[in-house]
Amino acid sequence: MSETDTKTPTLPKDLAAEKSMVNVQIDGHWIQVPRGTRMIEACKMAEAQVPHYCYHPKLSSPGNCRMCLVQMGMPPRLAPGAEPVYNNEGFQDIGWIPRPVIACANTVAENMGIRTQGELVEKTREGVMEFLLINHPLDCPICDQAGECTLQEFSVEHGRGQSRFVEDKVKKPKNVEIGPRVNLDDERCIMCSRCIRFMDEVVDDPVLGFTERGTHTTLTCHPDSKLDSNYGMNTIDLCPVGALTSKDFRFQMRVWFLKETKSIDINCATGCNTTIWTRGNEIYRVTPRLNNDVNSEWMPDSHRLAFHEVQGDDRLTDPMIKVEGTHEVTTWSTAIEATADALKQFEPSEIAIIASGRMTNEELFLSKTFADVLGTEQITIVAREGETDGKLISADRNSNTNGAKIIFEQDTPSAKLSDIKQGLSNGKIKALVVFQEDLLSDAGFTHDELAAAELLVSSNIKANPTAFASDIVLPSSSFAEKRGTMINITGRLQRLNQALQAPGNAMDDWEIIRDLILNYTGEKNDMYTLEDIVKVMSQAVPTLEGVTLSKVGELGIPLVETGETIPLLEKEKQRIANNEIVG
Repeated sequence: MSETDTKTPTLPKDLAAEKSMVNVQIDGHWIQVPRGTRMIEACKMAEAQVPHYCYHPKLSSPGNCRMCLVQMGMPPRLAPGAEPVYNNEGFQDIGWIPRPVIACANTVAENMGIRTQGELVEKTREGVMEFLLINHPLDCPICDQAGECTLQEFSVEHGRGQSRFVEDKVKKPKNVEIGPRVNLDDERCIMCSRCIRFMDEVVDDPVLGFTERGTHTTLTCHPDSKLDSNYGMNTIDLCPVGALTSKDFRFQMRVWFLKETKSIDINCATGCNTTIWTRGNEIYRVTPRLNNDVNSEWMPDSHRLAFHEVQGDDRLTDPMIKVEGTHEVTTWSTAIEATADALKQFEPSEIAIIASGRMTNEELFLSKTFADVLGTEQITIVAREGETDGKLISADRNSNTNGAKIIFEQDTPSAKLSDIKQGLSNGKIKALVVFQEDLLSDAGFTHDELAAAELLVSSNIKANPTAFASDIVLPSSSFAEKRGTMINITGRLQRLNQALQAPGNAMDDWEIIRDLILNYTGEKNDMYTLEDIVKVMSQAVPTLEGVTLSKVGELGIPLVETGETIPLLEKEKQRIANNEIVG
């Protein structure tokens, strides 16, 4: 194929200029890309791989790894008064420059040519790779990055295959604690500076830097500083090699044994997109997942490590009924029937339901349906308020407050909580049903207030104080053990996916509430699967009309306008507008 063959049709040059597009030839194919596009991004659009280490679209481009070298060409400079000459394809012939250029920091121009292959490019990449590996230790058999290491991958694709280096390698510090959650192995560092730029440009906490010169250059923290930011573990995800490792995940599991499940974080209203890494029904790590409308490519350390809370010996695994002050394990049918029969002994005005702002829309919808079946208007959630960190952590620590607002049709879905507390104290509320909340620890209830209830039924994932006080305990599933949808702070509808099986005989909350409704009414319905719940909910809630799980997809869909923004995304948009990053 000749270098003037076209891969995609090109617009006339005047129209291309009008749309701020330029024609670029990449590996013999002509494509159109926006003016000012970096060469590496143009190659990505043309599906031409350019290996790189220091470059990251969310960070500035220092051009210090030199792995992204390509060959560039432009039409020869015209003599004064000469007119350009166009070939049969409508482009000028390209004169190729005999030395490579870095693709990460240079931008495209009209009629530019780029070669990502060929002897010149291959030899320069081979040379760069050889220099990167000269002092790199052979730690692959014990390195946590093995299996997802671009140094391994590119050394196979672009390396020599054998080393010519016979001298002793430079020794550097190993397994250095540079922060409470991150360890550094300086021998593995290839000085890409991604971690340095991330802490400086994204987190505004420039604690990392290089010291010494040449082959003795090492990554370190500045004097009297530590990598203790709540976003410090994102440097582990950014590191293209195994220099920065997670203390929590270090030596725990090879990544090729782990199953990846795309889901969302439930620790605040931002709803960071995540990947849950599991094996053998156990979570080994949670990492952020790219979504430019929610969390960019980052997440807070506190939310990343929150999965440990759902893995422990205090998980509830079987339904229990309190008999003479002691909880005894029972069957689901007995527990559901006992709950329904007990609730029938009370007037509707004497019953209250406390749901959770961390429940899915489907669970909240069934909670509201259950309240309607019982005839009570006393249904609420527990508010969780904190301080925003000005980045990704929202002041609203519930992940689905907006879902509760829409489904409960209340601007403040936690407004009735104080009335329920007062009703327990004065005896007007005699039966209390609690879903996914520990009222004693998280809602400010006292033991006396809960003891005042003649009937206390609770579902939760852990054996907490509210469960100990309950007459009937119903074990439920954690965020990683169920599916459903939530609406984040900006009004985006997102999907939670199941990564694990719930322990023991625990059930999803939507299954528990559905069975309670069925037993209480004695009437059958067609809600057998989560998809059935979504279908009924989309018909009953106008805002959710037409919603299906498949339509929500992996990145979610905008649903309602809340007027809220995510500070980190706003900063990123400004940097893109200033041409500081690609984004």
